[in-house]
Amino acid sequence: MAQDIVPIELGLPQGDLVTLWAPRWREDGEEWEAFLGDEDDLYAFPDAAHLAAFVRTAEQHDLIDHPAWHVVPALNVPELIPDDDHSYDLVGVPELVAEEPDSWTISELAEIVGIVRSLADVCELEEVHEVLDATEGFSLLEQGRLPFTGREGERLWTDLSEAVSEKWDTVLDAIDSLVTVADVDATVLEQTAEELAAFLEESAEAEAGVEDGDEDLEDLENASESEDEEEEEEAPTGFWAEVGIDPIKIVTADKEYYTLRCYLDDEPIFLGSDGRIDVWTSPKALARKLADSAEFAESDLAEVSTWDEVLTKATAGELEVEADTDNTYVLAGLDEDLAEGTDAIDPTQLELAVELLTDAADWAGDESVSAALSTSESLGWLVSFVLRPDPNRLAPSAPFDTEQSEWRKLVEAFENRLRAH
Repeated sequence: MAQDIVPIELGLPQGDLVTLWAPRWREDGEEWEAFLGDEDDLYAFPDAAHLAAFVRTAEQHDLIDHPAWHVVPALNVPELIPDDDHSYDLVGVPELVAEEPDSWTISELAEIVGIVRSLADVCELEEVHEVLDATEGFSLLEQGRLPFTGREGERLWTDLSEAVSEKWDTVLDAIDSLVTVADVDATVLEQTAEELAAFLEESAEAEAGVEDGDEDLEDLENASESEDEEEEEEAPTGFWAEVGIDPIKIVTADKEYYTLRCYLDDEPIFLGSDGRIDVWTSPKALARKLADSAEFAESDLAEVSTWDEVLTKATAGELEVEADTDNTYVLAGLDEDLAEGTDAIDPTQLELAVELLTDAADWAGDESVSAALSTSESLGWLVSFVLRPDPNRLAPSAPFDTEQSEWRKLVEAFENRLRAH
């Protein structure tokens, strides 16, 4: 299976260098992974101009036989600039583990450790594997914050921090020693350097234009704020907006379901308990069931301060359940669209589906969705490309069998979470 070839940036002792990484792909029944290099050398460069000059002229390296390599030499320089999702500051890891293990810290560390493991696998760096296997915490990072909570979680984070303090230099030295800044053709480099300079100049001008326009934009915003406030005061908010709870509609391949969800401190809460979401096949069925308030005494939504208002209105027979467009989630057909590629996917449908799957998993304390949608995974990279299009990113390459399979697993796990009535 042909996967992407991704520009990445590595923050190493000798500086920030760019290279190429080919995540795992299958070919002739075997699984492969590779970096731009040759035998024991990892080729890396000070900027995208040098990288572009190399890939346009090089005739021998470890990616030359990759199924998607033919695309790379034709890329322009901006397309070879690593994005933020593929910039890995290995030198900054000691500072990172000195922070509290919040979701952001753990996510960034997980991505760095993931690329380090890949380098260790591909380049056979046993000393790096020894460091990463020295404490259990490294292997739990992909599960997110949950393993690092409580007393046991504090112990895991402390052990991981101590391992970094004592042994991370071994990791840096092992990887740093692999790096070779390969020679490039001077004539081609002159051309690619001009391309990079032109791109940076255009970006700077665009940013300056945005800053110059900020004051005008602020004036316009201030002028319209009072009008917006008046309109908001006059416009009816509706019952559901007043109680801060939303009816949602879920369309699967087989059925349509209705349930409720709200957010408290940006954390999702569904109508349900123990990680199971209670759903009904029609709005009326949901409204009728809500009239029996005793049925929902153990529901997580019962903790919401406005929940009694919902039950009171339902008991009086006055509750109308209707999901608006922003709360309608269509899972049906997305797996088939994913198999066809990025052009076949409706970004809005995908974004809503990702929101639903992520919300449900977060509510249930399940980290599998965030792990599968990480940009270091093939599905996450494809989803990221669709939802955050960037002309400077290398487009995912077909076939997308693995991505379709992983998406189906996420949807199946979500559907198993539904408790139909």
